[in-house]
Amino acid sequence: MDLESIRSEVKRRNQEHLFTFWDELNAEQQAQLLEDIARIDLDTLERLIPTHVKSSPATAVGSVPEPADAWPARPKPSQETKYAEALALGQKLIAEGKVATMVVAGGQGTRLGFDRPKGEFAISPVMNKPLFRLFAEAVLATGERYGRPTPWYVMTGPTTDQPTREYFAKQDYFGLPPEDVFFFCQGVMPAVDHAGRILLDQKHRVALSPNGHGGCLLALSTSGALDDMRRRGIEVVSYFQVDNPLASPVDPLFMGLHALTEAQMSAIAVPKADDLERVGNFARVDGRLCVIEYTYLPDELAHARNPDGSRRFDDGSIAVHAFSRTFLESLTCGEGSIALPWHRAVKKVPFVDIGSARRIVPEQPNAVKLELFVFDALPVADRAMLLRQDRGECFSPVKNAEGVDSPATARRDMSRRAANWLESCGVNVPRASDGEPDGVFEISPRLALDADQLKGRLTELPTIRAGDRLYLG
Repeated sequence: MDLESIRSEVKRRNQEHLFTFWDELNAEQQAQLLEDIARIDLDTLERLIPTHVKSSPATAVGSVPEPADAWPARPKPSQETKYAEALALGQKLIAEGKVATMVVAGGQGTRLGFDRPKGEFAISPVMNKPLFRLFAEAVLATGERYGRPTPWYVMTGPTTDQPTREYFAKQDYFGLPPEDVFFFCQGVMPAVDHAGRILLDQKHRVALSPNGHGGCLLALSTSGALDDMRRRGIEVVSYFQVDNPLASPVDPLFMGLHALTEAQMSAIAVPKADDLERVGNFARVDGRLCVIEYTYLPDELAHARNPDGSRRFDDGSIAVHAFSRTFLESLTCGEGSIALPWHRAVKKVPFVDIGSARRIVPEQPNAVKLELFVFDALPVADRAMLLRQDRGECFSPVKNAEGVDSPATARRDMSRRAANWLESCGVNVPRASDGEPDGVFEISPRLALDADQLKGRLTELPTIRAGDRLYLG
């Protein structure tokens, strides 16, 4: 669209204030402003202003939730045949090139004191490998294990897109075929004041924010990634987030159970660390599998117990999913639209005051940001599957600089898992008095993707002394 078309479109939607400072801008700044405005889905924004900005949609849980039904981490005797069948099916789908993996990696490591894409953050306990390298090695090892490369779809963000692409190129794609790595950028939505006016961050820049992790599903369509999946014959997409170094990019059992149950969307759950852990809670509402955010789960349900004393709502979400490609296509029902609800968040957003031309940093929340959540696709699915897994095998996020869910806890948990795998192979791992491994351990995904594969790869059992730092790769 040319300048006059954009100005006309903005004026028609009562957002003409975006051009207040146009005549003060140089050519480069004018181009940046036009680019920002062009990225806004004005149709969707106009539709959401009455319902999500000028008023607030209901957020409380409607019907009384029930605990979710799930497949257990280890099969009961009556399920062993079904699990074997699922594992074989998952392995077959991977070997036939019908499985792709997708990582959500749009954020920066700001909360970690790291001003680069979070995927570049060094995390492994011995070799200090970055998150991107760990996952790339796992994707590469999956291709080697099953005899066919696994396509990897990497969702970036507006500020991390170019740095991520450059980083992969500099690292020679970590040994992956470049044609099998597909980058696509998350969409944005503007911050708006409570009257529905789009805020300017600077005179020539709109206050834009990523549109939530659910925006990746929309971006798959608008970027052409879904078309690429269809061309490749992809049937199942494995989804995970970049800040969880224990995540498996492609879990054959999970893929197999998803396909065997003919699910449209599936999820992995782990036991919660405590009643009020800041993770989503899997539940069934009106017969549909869903995730209830910890902020919306009533306290009486968060603390509720079963007759045996176990936690009634104990299935925590770790943002690991499987999608049928055809289901993803059905969600993105048209260019720029998606069949998921939008959520509002009231935030403090710096802005340029139109009257005074001064940039103001507010002390109180002054604006609404609009986001999509990926787990909202679960209740849309007619068929959804939930698999419970051991927490220590698949979940240790890196979110905070210190304390819970920090680099220190993630490295500890990576070392713990490696020690457990070694012990399952018959290796004598020294333990401290508190039961923790006495040493630091790391197993490269190129050597083994799980404990069973490690058993077949360890031709000679290592001798480990207390305090050793051991890397197997």
